[in-house]
Amino acid sequence: MKQFEAKVAVITGGASGFGKEFARLGAQRGMKLVLADVQEDVLDATVAEFKAQGAQVIGLRTDVSRAEQVQALADAAMTAFGEVNLVFNNAGVGAGGFVWENTEKDWEWVLGVNLYGVIHGVRIFTPLMLEAAKQDPSFQGHIVNTASMAGLLNPPAMGVYNVSKHAVVSLTETLYHDLGLVTEQVRCSVLCPYFVPTGISQSHRNRPAGLVNEAPPTRSQMVSQALSDKAVSSGKVTAADVAQLTFDAVRDESFYIYSHPQALAAVQQRMESIVRQSNPGDAFGDKPEVRAGLVAALRG
Repeated sequence: MKQFEAKVAVITGGASGFGKEFARLGAQRGMKLVLADVQEDVLDATVAEFKAQGAQVIGLRTDVSRAEQVQALADAAMTAFGEVNLVFNNAGVGAGGFVWENTEKDWEWVLGVNLYGVIHGVRIFTPLMLEAAKQDPSFQGHIVNTASMAGLLNPPAMGVYNVSKHAVVSLTETLYHDLGLVTEQVRCSVLCPYFVPTGISQSHRNRPAGLVNEAPPTRSQMVSQALSDKAVSSGKVTAADVAQLTFDAVRDESFYIYSHPQALAAVQQRMESIVRQSNPGDAFGDKPEVRAGLVAALRG
């Protein structure tokens, strides 16, 4: 997609973090914005902020784990602007701890938002784009699915999150191949950020009441939360940096988007272990102090 002006962007998780920065860059490029977020007060404030800057923008409270709400988002976008060119399936939440300690509610919440949110976005918006491409040879569309470096690696005590993000990477790679069979006008990318200062480590603030665990967190869950808080808050690459990288990738039709390409060394190590059929390597091989701290905290 070389031209952004007057195009329509739909952004889930659009009121904060990566989503808000996607919206900011879209507005600067003259795009029409459709913002979705589960946190309605923050969404309303974000919509008002961009309207005050002169952007054409609407917002709709959306729980992306609910197919009917994603469909309502698509309907609102089509009613307001008549087409959709760029979709950011970006909403995401996080939960940690040992995989055998994650509850059914943990899995339902994380997979509902991180995976089913993307599934619903792909299933509902892709046909709209393909139909627009069929009607207009000049139409250009692009879908960006937010995964994570955790979709290419498997750090310990992050199992439920890892599983959700690996699935998003797989879904998006498959989407890339499927689109290539039927069109040259609609593309896709997968965003795999590492630790970036956003609200992801505090996403439990928006956890639905019906999916909150009754039991107190386990030791592994508390340790994982503390590690996540520290890693996310200390990140040097900003959400604005990631948004710029993402728009550049959409412009250049690049599929993989990395905030921290240096982390690919660990991905390469993992791939080599798979090919060699050797046991998985230490996820913290380059940072033994992190592993030592984890072991001390978990066994202490």
